[in-house]
Amino acid sequence: MKLIRFGKEGKEKPGIHLEGKNYDLSAFIKDYDESFFEQNGLQKLEGIVNEEKLPLIEDGQRIGSPIARPSKILCIGLNYAKHAKETGAAIPTEPILFMKSTSSLTGPFDNIIIPKNSEKTDWEVELGVVIGKKASYVSEAEAMDYVAGYVLHNDVSERAFQLERGGTWDKGKGCDSFAPLGPWLVTKDEIPNPHQLRLWLSLNGKMMQDSNTDDLIFNIPQLISYSSQFMTLLPGDVISTGTPAGVGLGFSPNIYLKPGDVVELGIDGLGSSKQTAIAYQK
Repeated sequence: MKLIRFGKEGKEKPGIHLEGKNYDLSAFIKDYDESFFEQNGLQKLEGIVNEEKLPLIEDGQRIGSPIARPSKILCIGLNYAKHAKETGAAIPTEPILFMKSTSSLTGPFDNIIIPKNSEKTDWEVELGVVIGKKASYVSEAEAMDYVAGYVLHNDVSERAFQLERGGTWDKGKGCDSFAPLGPWLVTKDEIPNPHQLRLWLSLNGKMMQDSNTDDLIFNIPQLISYSSQFMTLLPGDVISTGTPAGVGLGFSPNIYLKPGDVVELGIDGLGSSKQTAIAYQK
């Protein structure tokens, strides 16, 4: 299944994408949030889709993040071998964990807001893993049982805030609009091998990132198991698994987003998204 949320920002309703069309599920489902996943919502949703006549969503409706604000957006740094090489970093011996603020969450076609005083806003196409049930001290062998599905994520990053302002990476990762998710949450059954997916990103029509999840240093079971040793993962949480080579930071000279730039990105089976960069305004 391909889950969507639609409507004005902050007032999104749940829906589903079927055979190229979007349908409204708000009469049956409150939202795709922690309680939905915790209460076996995906299984119930299958029954609704098979048994009910669903209203069609009109064209032109805004598409939001396919999941409501999760408790955590947990990200993995330097998790593609070629990306680590382009940044001059050593290959990590353990996963690098950092958080994106949940207030950075936005829709797949919403604007990227270049923050006030930013000069180094960058892009990062990533595969996001959506957790389906509470996970604590999970083994690698059992880790995939905790996956609800997958989502396309642009891990937008402000490199000066991230790398030049001291402390952790979080301050360069959590600005408003820095986590476009979607268009869909694609359930696990539709992605038989998440470790063999092409992912790509273009800037103003020029391909910048074009890689495959087979370049991951730490795979999805490893990331879920490792993360769950340090924190409880809750239903609806997102683990963003890292970005491949081709980010603006990796070019010489560096390339960063400026107002009017258009970023498009996609992953096999997860659809594509498109964002326009705009300057911060009060």
